[in-house]
Amino acid sequence: MISPFAADIIGIFGSILFIGGFTYANMAKSMDKVLFNALNLVGAILLLISLSVHFNLAAVILEIAWGIIAGIGLIGALRARSS
Repeated sequence: MISPFAADIIGIFGSILFIGGFTYANMAKSMDKVLFNALNLVGAILLLISLSVHFNLAAVILEIAWGIIAGIGLIGALRARSS
């Protein structure tokens, strides 16, 4: 079991990754979709870990959706990069 403090720290890192990815997407002249989607996927996973301690159904639904979309985007970006 994760302590509430550890869950907060993990969630904060997840939030930082989301903010970093969003900032990157809006500031980069040419976006690396692998990096963008990886930041979002890891951020969603970290926030879901945090939400396992500090449960909020609406946030869990959002993070699951965000993670699925980021995972699909990451797979597509990796396939495009290897082609």
